[in-house]
Amino acid sequence: MIAGRDATSGKARRSELRDPSEDESLPLAGVEVVEFGQYIAGPGAAQLLADLGAAVTKVEPPDGDPVRSVGIYGTAMLRTYNRKKRSIVLDLKTRQGREVASRLVSVADVVVHNMRPGNMERFGLGAADVRRLNPGVVYARVVGFGDHGPSRARPGYDIAAQAESGIMAINGDPASDPQRVGFSVVDAAAAYCLSQGILAALLKQARTGVCEDVVVSLLDVAIHLQGTVWNEYQQTDIVPERSGNGQPNAAPAADLVHVKDGDVVVSAYTDVHWERLCTLLGRADLVADPRFADNRVRVAHRLDLLDILSDAFRAMTRAEVVALLSGEGLVVGAVLDHSEVLASPDVVADHYFTSAVGETGERFTVPALPFRIGTQVVNGGMVPRVGQHAAEILAALGYTPEQVRDLVADGVVGSSGPTTKRPQPPT
Repeated sequence: MIAGRDATSGKARRSELRDPSEDESLPLAGVEVVEFGQYIAGPGAAQLLADLGAAVTKVEPPDGDPVRSVGIYGTAMLRTYNRKKRSIVLDLKTRQGREVASRLVSVADVVVHNMRPGNMERFGLGAADVRRLNPGVVYARVVGFGDHGPSRARPGYDIAAQAESGIMAINGDPASDPQRVGFSVVDAAAAYCLSQGILAALLKQARTGVCEDVVVSLLDVAIHLQGTVWNEYQQTDIVPERSGNGQPNAAPAADLVHVKDGDVVVSAYTDVHWERLCTLLGRADLVADPRFADNRVRVAHRLDLLDILSDAFRAMTRAEVVALLSGEGLVVGAVLDHSEVLASPDVVADHYFTSAVGETGERFTVPALPFRIGTQVVNGGMVPRVGQHAAEILAALGYTPEQVRDLVADGVVGSSGPTTKRPQPPT
């Protein structure tokens, strides 16, 4: 419970929604979150809060979060963004389902959703509705294209945001078609942005007692990620184009160089670093070469530059190139595949992955929180079965065992086990 909240009889049940095994030393211990999320952005934000100690109740539709039926990719989303949560299935198209949801949000500190625009309002769970039930709640949502433009009612997807933000226009080889980033970068970034907004709102509430709504637009996030690109464009008035691996206005900068056992990326575009690189290569003559005299001409002669670097490193392994250049303070990175990343000594030593448990008890690894608070390493937790915690959540909300059985039998509340639906009276 947030400090300063009234411990009324309704609020007193708030603590019963928590898992008694949760670590009370985590920063968000005592914070109750109700999530109406699907896919990545909404569940991802709630997952970050759960990893920080919040108790998250995930409300799923009758068929569950759609990722539960999308094969391997769906399972990956489920495992990555839905650990440590408690699941209840509610049919929000029914009056009883909406009543259960209203009870849930009335004892929450935070409500998170990434439902289609207008859906939560149709269920009586929009920001204004929830705030009438619970004036002290932080209401957080993800939308696709903002609240005010002509696309405000469009559903939001990562790929649409990549396309309409300029990301695809600058991603890929100049001779190729526009390309998406190879993973759902906007959805993942939106989850971080939403969780950051929620944390700021909780801090403001603790300091001032004022509760705020938090909204994140996928398009806004996708544009924000390209901050330096937009500033370059404003300075030059030249529309950015695809430039492959290299930075369009610096060289060598993020350029790919082939070596004996694969590839490395190299950046040495400042004059000081360029001279240092030339010295390491035994090619001090390149410093005075008119093709490479400054950054502007190095960009113009990038292909010649890359040929020279490839010739210099061709007989060296990735590890040898990394050791040579990084030892002199130059930026270099070996291009690793995912199996090599898992075995990386740096990844292993700093516990970049943590162990988690799937729906049926199988163990798997998942990326850990990308920051540490003190020395604490947070475990991965367990993925809930769809509707797994319905009975205990309803009991914590004050429903009797008989009422719980009726809600399950009527199909209002889903169950992770087989149920028999009662005949419905004529409407």
